Amino acid sequence: MNQRNYALAALLLMAFALNGCGCKAGDTSANPLPTVIVQAQIAESKRRVATEDVVGTVRAKLHSVIEAKISGNIEQMLVVPGQNVKAGELLVQLDAREVQAQLDQAAAVRQQAESDLKRATDLVQQKILSPSEYDSALSKFRVADAAATEAKTLLGYTKVIAPFDGVITRKYADVGDLAAPGKSLLEMEDARDLRLEADVPEAVVGRLTPGDKLGVRVSGVTNGLTSVVSEISPSADPNSRTFLVKLDLPSVPGLRAGQFGRVAVPVGETSALRVPESAVLQRGQMELVFVAANGHARLRIVKTGKRVGDEVELVSGVDAGEQVITDGASNLLDGQPVEVK
Repeated sequence: MNQRNYALAALLLMAFALNGCGCKAGDTSANPLPTVIVQAQIAESKRRVATEDVVGTVRAKLHSVIEAKISGNIEQMLVVPGQNVKAGELLVQLDAREVQAQLDQAAAVRQQAESDLKRATDLVQQKILSPSEYDSALSKFRVADAAATEAKTLLGYTKVIAPFDGVITRKYADVGDLAAPGKSLLEMEDARDLRLEADVPEAVVGRLTPGDKLGVRVSGVTNGLTSVVSEISPSADPNSRTFLVKLDLPSVPGLRAGQFGRVAVPVGETSALRVPESAVLQRGQMELVFVAANGHARLRIVKTGKRVGDEVELVSGVDAGEQVITDGASNLLDGQPVEVK
């Protein structure tokens, strides 16, 4: 909005104000406006850290893609997406008949080798069996024992269990499907511990160090969050020339993995006039403040900038040192007498 438009808007507001109170320009018989007691604050230039918003995605710190360690048909799929599970809980049961047969066979061979070893031990003590024959029996038992242990381990792999406490987020297979190493069955994550992952441009990543606290805004979460830089990638992505930065987030209601977020990365310092946010009035698409001057309230059209806590920057419309009315401005009219407390 240029200067001419600002002036036109101010005239329109004055006309509306006069019309609303039943007064006409030049009408000296009109009742004077009452004096209103207000609070005001001097508009001062204050310094702040200039920031650049970098977009990122909320992700779980602990995330796992669940796969089977052996091949086999899925006999039972015991979870669905959205289900909470505990560490060690059974998620998927594979068909174990083939592996069970291998275990039974290995157990029988081990039992026979163990019997042969006991007999060989008795005979070698009686000087009937040579030491080399005893060593042969001992080696056969060790091989059979290892084979039985291996078969028992493989049987355990037919049960796919949860590696940690979390929630199932995706399911890629169902009963009857063939599970195999390298083929995803499920995805799960710990939704209690989240972080923001952002690709930070190389021009500003040098200003960050692990442990820095940065402001984060996440869609779906009303209030801003304070994050802590936990990891900074030592090398840039060759395509985007950005560095992956991970920031730990606090646990707050409404925060979930996959949400879109913005992190304010510091890029320098700047200064601007700041006043309490309560001093700025919104009228349609215009932003207004009242300034106390010579005992009267003067209407100003302003342009605001960044919000800093409970204050807002004024880019234009007010000069440093002027008294900006912060309390009671919503009921004022341009030119109305005021008394500043």
